[in-house]
This record gives sequence, C-alpha cells and structure tokens, in this order.
Amino acid sequence: MKAIKYEKPWDVACIDMEKPACGKGQALLKIMTAGICGSDIGAFRGTNGLVSYPRIIGHELAGIIEEIDESNNPKGFKVGDEVIVDPYLYCGHCYPCSIKRTNCCTSLKTLGVHVDGGMREYFLHPANMLVKKPANMDWILAAMAEPLTISLHGVHRGNLKAGEYAAIYGAGTIGVLAGMVAEAYGAHAIVIDIVQERLDFAKSVGIEHVINSAKEDVVAKVMEITNGDGAQLVMECTGANPCIRQTLDVVSNAGRITFTGWPHKETSLPTDVITKKEIDIRGARTSAGEFEEAIELITSGRVDIRKILTKTVTIDEAPETIIDIEKNPGNYLKVVVKVGLE
Repeated sequence: MKAIKYEKPWDVACIDMEKPACGKGQALLKIMTAGICGSDIGAFRGTNGLVSYPRIIGHELAGIIEEIDESNNPKGFKVGDEVIVDPYLYCGHCYPCSIKRTNCCTSLKTLGVHVDGGMREYFLHPANMLVKKPANMDWILAAMAEPLTISLHGVHRGNLKAGEYAAIYGAGTIGVLAGMVAEAYGAHAIVIDIVQERLDFAKSVGIEHVINSAKEDVVAKVMEITNGDGAQLVMECTGANPCIRQTLDVVSNAGRITFTGWPHKETSLPTDVITKKEIDIRGARTSAGEFEEAIELITSGRVDIRKILTKTVTIDEAPETIIDIEKNPGNYLKVVVKVGLE
C-alpha cells in the first residue's frame, strides 16, 4: 500500500509499505480521505518539537471499516461502516482521563506526531476511537471534521454564549473555523490578522468583523466594535507572543481567554491586569468529545466547512503539495488528500 512518510525534516515521499493486519481491539480501515494540517507542515520543516522521525503523517482521517476485532468492539461497529478517526490516543486511567478530559492525558499520543499516522491506504486504529460518519456526509468534508473539533474545543473552553463578542487572533484554518462556529452560536466574531487577503476571505465566509493588525489599532478597534466593553471571549490561535500579550488588552472585564496557539517561547504577562479585570485564562489543547457536534455542524450546514477547502489532491500528489504549502502558506487553508477516492 502507499503511505506519506517523512524520513526526516524536508524529506517527504510517497512510499510503498506492507498492509497491516488487524489486532486486538483494533479496526482495519480503508482510508478514503486525509487532510493536510498546519502541524504536518511544521513537522516537514522540523519546527514541531513533538514530532519524532521517521514518521508517517496524517491525523485528519475518514475511512471504511474493512476488518474489526469483534471481541473488543464497544461501539458495535461492523465491516462496511463509514467512520471518522479520533486521532488523540489516551491511556484511560490517569487523572485527566478519569474526569473525561482525555485530551490532557499525561501520556497523550497524537497520530502523525508521536506515533505513525494514517495518510496511507490502510490504517489500524482502536475501535473505540472511531466515530460513525453519516451516510449523507461527503468524504471530503468528513476529513475536515477534526480541525473543526479544535476550534470547537477552544470555543467550549471559553463558554461562548449567543450575543457575546469573540475576538479571534489568526485567520488561518483554526481561527476562521472558530469565527464560523461563533457566528453559528449567535455570537459576534472579530477575526484579527496581518494578512488582508485572509481577512477578506474571513469576511466572505460570514465573519462579522475583521481587523488588520498591521494597519489598525487592534485595541481601539475592538473597543469600538464592542461599545467599549471589550470581547467577552478572546481566542488566541496564532501562538505569536505579541498576540498572546494583547489578549489581556482586548478582553472585557470578567472576560475569558483561551490559548489555542503554540508559542515557541514564553510570553511575559502583567498579572495585575489579570487580577484587575478578573480574567479567566484557559488552555485549549486538541479536543475531547467534540466530533459528534462537529459532524452535526457540518452536515446541517450551520458551518459551511467546504468554504475553507483550497483543493483536493491524490496521494501521489501529496508530497509535492506539502512542499508547495511550506513555500506558499498564504495560498492554502485546507487541502484534502483523496486516498481511496477515484
């Protein structure tokens, strides 16, 4: 079978490897579609410190069950079922797992990062970590459910409510999707970025407000939009230190901040502002239990995720596409690899 592998940073290839055999508690999937994520590009560059090499990439996955271990199949899946993969492997017995915050597992492993992923024609995955794909859900959109869960998790961690303002730093995939979720929730999204083309795109998919931080005073603009209150929720999706610091200035008194981006170095924060405004600050890592809602938002059309699809490619075209995304990131939001689709 074919698979996309990083032998080392800057070395990507479509390789041939043996088709795996189904084991205890596992399902063998024929992968139909697989998304290329920004973290895959970081791994290609060698800037994602969590990735070890060599590594088969891919964690945004959808496929068909070809074989399953019936002795350990808690969700009752059967051969032929169409499923979406939850890619965050957890231990199930540490403290976070015991309170159902499995994304915080002390030994969390992510497909394509800590262990080999599923951008290949056949893939083994624990049967209890599969989610049923509705029959009417397009395979391309199914592979895009996982990035939506990341945005959903940040919104959930921030307890966003209808009528509130959500200021979102970053008009990449996660930021734009977070804005689309906010609008679907009946809130008012404000997306902040330095690239005007991305902000124009955000407006085109229904984001109510956008701010170009390279040209405008972000704090003043947010205060103008929110009638002087500030945003009740601020989501930081870039990992850029200046943006992380500025979240404290645009959040409302008694507001909430969720940090979704991964900074490369520490950010100095004025704790007196946190105390004065009584700000709730929360991390938002990956997702936990959000796949069903993501699927509902997509299939109902409340979040038109197809709008962020840049292109689809074959598995043979994936290596050159990854190289081009790395060179020209501004030209892409989401690319889906048609692994098993004609």
